[in-house]
Amino acid sequence: MRLQLKVLISAEDIARRVQELGREITADYQGRSLMIIGILKGAVVFMSDLIRQISVPLEVDFMAISSYGEATETSGVVQLLKDLDRPIEGKHVLIVEDIIDTGLTLSYLYQLLQSRNPATLKTAVLLDKPERRRTDFTPDYVGFTIPDKFVIGYGLDYNHMHRELPYVGVLEN
Repeated sequence: MRLQLKVLISAEDIARRVQELGREITADYQGRSLMIIGILKGAVVFMSDLIRQISVPLEVDFMAISSYGEATETSGVVQLLKDLDRPIEGKHVLIVEDIIDTGLTLSYLYQLLQSRNPATLKTAVLLDKPERRRTDFTPDYVGFTIPDKFVIGYGLDYNHMHRELPYVGVLEN
């Protein structure tokens, strides 16, 4: 099957925005160390680029959450597939996620991690689809606000494929 894609956000625009986010996060956490939690698998590319733009001491951990399965629409049911390897109590924590649309996954994750008593807890997302929001959750750092289209590339997949694309593209039929 050959996919038809339209570039929504170029690799150059992504690189520029990730650099800006890194500077903003560095300024906000100056004088503190940071624990970054990447949400597998989609956030890996964004997180990898982002941590290289942050100039405060940091450690990295991962969680895996699922609400899509094989579909292009969220099921609305959030499953925790992999938990953290280390405790976060008393730490400054930044959740890094690829995309927020309904907000159900990030809201669930935020509440779960807040219950573990971090010193601070913030969220960074590459993409925000506010039209799809079903919660009042608002991320602290946003790369790009996008329309309600199914997107792939730069870590986001379709049926476990196409994460390697250097841009974000809209899947067209």
